[in-house]
Amino acid sequence: MAHDITVERARRLKQLHAQHKPLVLPTVWDVWSARTAVAAGFPALTIGSHPLADSRGAGDNEGQTFEEVLAAVRPVIAAVDVPVSVDLEAGYGQKPSDLVAGLIEVGGVGLNIEDTVHSEGGRLRDTQEHANYVAGLRTAADDAGVPVWVNGRTDLFMRAQDASAVRDEAIERLRALVEAGADSVYPVGIQDDDDLLTAVTGAVTVPVNSTAHPVKHDLDRFRRLGVGRITYGPLLQFALTDTMKDMLKPWSS
Repeated sequence: MAHDITVERARRLKQLHAQHKPLVLPTVWDVWSARTAVAAGFPALTIGSHPLADSRGAGDNEGQTFEEVLAAVRPVIAAVDVPVSVDLEAGYGQKPSDLVAGLIEVGGVGLNIEDTVHSEGGRLRDTQEHANYVAGLRTAADDAGVPVWVNGRTDLFMRAQDASAVRDEAIERLRALVEAGADSVYPVGIQDDDDLLTAVTGAVTVPVNSTAHPVKHDLDRFRRLGVGRITYGPLLQFALTDTMKDMLKPWSS
């Protein structure tokens, strides 16, 4: 029965990507934030590695083990009746098949996978290596009979001194991820650059994910630029932190 529910939610997540242009997936980190986002009307969620780590007193960049992440996200996924994707960083040193098996076992139906290998000094996977890892995820999900949504992320723009200088290389990398079976692609660090977002959305055939700030950014702008999927990364949690400080400040004197 649990497997049937997971398959149904995976199919639902795929439908939502087709129906919403863009699909906004609030980035949550615990049961409270997940239930709050669903109550606000969102049909799907993603759990972010940075806010999850912060909520648990751990470090981002694989400061938790894969087992710890699974234990933390299981109650979050169980607390809501919508599809939930999970940011699995660079894979925590796991084989793609083990990563997918663990995700499915806790009810996750989507994943985010990046090319910065934190367990190996923060090196960047090369284009083919990252594509091969995504292909392994796709095969594992297919073998498991669950159409897990794979969001293939690259940190190339974020790590470059001049993001525009690596545009062609980044697009080549994103296209390789699509060819390998990624359902969407996520070029991190260009959310404020209209030209780069337009170049990327025009270069691939799948939804392009952009980070957004829930207060400082505008949904219509992302729609105009062709962005197909929006997540908040740590920015929703940061915004709530700022608001909470403002609320509490008058009471701290």
